[in-house]
Amino acid sequence: MEELKVKLEFAKFPSQFTCDGANTSPKVEITGGKGMCLAMILDDPDAPSGTFTHWVIWNVVPVGTIPENMPREKFITHPISAVQGKNSGARVGYTGPCPPGHNPHRYFFKVYVLGKMLNLAPGSTKAELEAAMEGHVLQMAEAMATYGR
Repeated sequence: MEELKVKLEFAKFPSQFTCDGANTSPKVEITGGKGMCLAMILDDPDAPSGTFTHWVIWNVVPVGTIPENMPREKFITHPISAVQGKNSGARVGYTGPCPPGHNPHRYFFKVYVLGKMLNLAPGSTKAELEAAMEGHVLQMAEAMATYGR
């Protein structure tokens, strides 16, 4: 089986993908995934109050790219098909890096290839997604980028 790879176009977030810019989601390139669907969790483990989840998305039809500027809707049908959950800010969809202070934080884009579509309610949390994925993860890979203000 080909190795799953996750690639970003940057190592440090451009401001357009953060709270200091347009706060739109970045493009995420995914290669080597073989399964029914993809799920992705974007986390900041350096947040002062513990890991902050910036994005929870699943039932992504296997595509080579999750495009930039994904809609902040529970069900997405365009430009790709997917379902989104709530981030740590209790909002559906992507919310960009907005670290307090001056130290850069690390942001991990964790991509999972799943053997089945998940029967999980839109707006579910990261913990609910992780529980639903249990036993169905075929491959996992991640990419990391930083952002400091």
